Amino acid sequence: MKIAVTGGAGFIGSHVVEKLLTQGIHVTIIDDLSSGLLENIPAHADFVQMDIRNKELQQLFAMEKFDGVAHLAAQTMVPKSLLDPGLDCDVNIQGTINVLEACRKAGTKRIVFSSSAAVYGDTDVLPIIETTSQQPTSFYGLSKLTAEKYLHLYHCLFGIDYVVLRYANVYGERQGDGGEGGVVSIFSRLIRQDQSLTIFGDGGQTRDFIYVGDVASANHKALLTENANTIYNISTGLGTSVNDLIAVMETAADKQVTRCYGAPREGDIYHSRLDCSRANDHLDWKAVVALQDGIHRTYQSLGGKA
Repeated sequence: MKIAVTGGAGFIGSHVVEKLLTQGIHVTIIDDLSSGLLENIPAHADFVQMDIRNKELQQLFAMEKFDGVAHLAAQTMVPKSLLDPGLDCDVNIQGTINVLEACRKAGTKRIVFSSSAAVYGDTDVLPIIETTSQQPTSFYGLSKLTAEKYLHLYHCLFGIDYVVLRYANVYGERQGDGGEGGVVSIFSRLIRQDQSLTIFGDGGQTRDFIYVGDVASANHKALLTENANTIYNISTGLGTSVNDLIAVMETAADKQVTRCYGAPREGDIYHSRLDCSRANDHLDWKAVVALQDGIHRTYQSLGGKA
C-alpha cells in the first residue's frame, strides 16, 4: 500500500508517518518545510519537498500512483488567519483543491483530511456532535469547513472516497508553538525556563486535549475503514480548562508557576468538547492516552524533569 502524507514533516504529520511505517505501509512525505522539519522525517520514508499549491503535485501523483493520501499540510494558526485571510484561503482551500485534482487525475482512491473543531465555532451545545451547526468564528475554521465541502463534492462528482477527521486540541512531542494545541508546547517551554504563564481570558475556557499518538492512529484507521465518506470527531470527549491544564503541567514538571491573566483573544472559542462516539463506533478508534500521561511525555520530550 502506497500512501502520500502531505505535511508529513510537521507535528501531527510526522506522527502519522511513523504510525503508517510501523504498519508496513510505504509512505511518501510531501512537505515544503515552511513549518515542518527535516529532522522529523524517518529514514524509511520517501520525501519530496513541494508546496501543495504547486501544480507539479499532479505529476507526482500520476507517477507514483498512490492508493491514498493523508492530507495534513495546512495553515493552522487562528490568529494568522485573521491577520492574513488570503494566505489562509490559499493554503487551506486552494491547496486542498490541488491535492484533490491530483487525486482525481491520478486515480487515487481515498483522501483523509485533517479538519478541526474550529469549524463549529462558539456553541453552547456540548458535547459537539458532527451534525452540530457549523458557525466558524475564524477564517481558519471557515477555510477548513469549505475544504470539507470540496471533498464531499469531489466524491459525488468523481467518486473519490474521503474521511474528514475533525481534531480537538492536539498536543504532544515535536509540537511547535502554533496551531490549536500549541498552548501545551508554549507552557511547557516556559515552565522549563521558570517563566510565568500568560493566560488569555480567565482560564476557565475549556478544550478537549488529545494526544498526537491517538490522532495518528485515527489517520491510520481512516485510510483503511469501509465506513468512509463521512466526518468523525477525533477527541477524548473530555473538557479541560486552561487552569486545570496548568495544574497537570505543574505536576509533570514538579514545580509551581506564576499565572498572568490577560484579555481574551479575538476569534477564540470559550468552550469546546467534542463527542467522539461516531469514531468509536464506526472507525473502530478510541483515544487511549490520558491527559496526565500525554503531558508527562510531552514535557519529558522537551528535556523537562519528571
